Amino acid sequence: MNDFLLSILLGIVEGLTEFLPVSSTGHLRIVEALCHLNLHDSFWKMYTIVIQLGAILALPVYFWNRILKFLSTFPNGERGDRNILTHPLSLTMVAFVVTALPAWALTKVIGKNLESLWVISLALLIGGIVMWIVDAIFTRVRVAHMEEMSLPQAIWIGACQILSAVFPGTSRSMSTIAAGQIVGLSRPAALEFSFFLSMPTMAVATLYDLYKTLKPSRDTISEGGIAPLAVDAHGWIVLAIGFVVSFVVALVVVAWFMRWVRARGFAPFAIYRIVLGIVLIVLLMRGSI
Repeated sequence: MNDFLLSILLGIVEGLTEFLPVSSTGHLRIVEALCHLNLHDSFWKMYTIVIQLGAILALPVYFWNRILKFLSTFPNGERGDRNILTHPLSLTMVAFVVTALPAWALTKVIGKNLESLWVISLALLIGGIVMWIVDAIFTRVRVAHMEEMSLPQAIWIGACQILSAVFPGTSRSMSTIAAGQIVGLSRPAALEFSFFLSMPTMAVATLYDLYKTLKPSRDTISEGGIAPLAVDAHGWIVLAIGFVVSFVVALVVVAWFMRWVRARGFAPFAIYRIVLGIVLIVLLMRGSI
């Protein structure tokens, strides 16, 4: 496939799946297998980081007004009932810290051995079942808006997000949304907090990957790091296409998803995960991929 068309395809896949609870890692791994592409190749490893950055940028652009509102009301909150630990921005950072260190440590130990299609297919299937059950059972809303969340709820959601770092295919969005619903968040509140939590989580993880890619040490090379790249004009165009496509598609998906969740549940995404997981398992058993 032409590199430009491939860049558009991968940018669309990243933009579509990064913030939906269906696992962007899983979908990129599937495309890699179907297109016989090695995303661990030096250039394509760099490319996946670039398109993730494009997707990340969509969040602060979409939530710009909410971010400014939170900054202007810190630390007491709009209603004056928050403090430095319970303000939405503080809760976001607390959840991020709860996730960051354990996820980093566990990923270094076992994560590099789990990016197989078998693990991804099982994570898609099991995660879909869990998500469907949670969406059907935990319907009692105690927290209608992100501004009403408590510190224990933020810690719980951050802890659950570790699963997505350790098991590719679980989906960061699925983990945080389901965790939020379990502790009484409404669907829109759980989704919005998931988006806010993804900003520092994805930014730090992606920038760390970028650092390892551009300035690898002896340790990072042994862990799959790559040497600094000499990108030609063709490569820069491929990177730019992927970045722009990922950003635009992700921005549209975030806006659509917020509207969708206010009127409907997450069951269709759970069903999609279950079907995709089963299809992958069948294809793997047949040796088709």
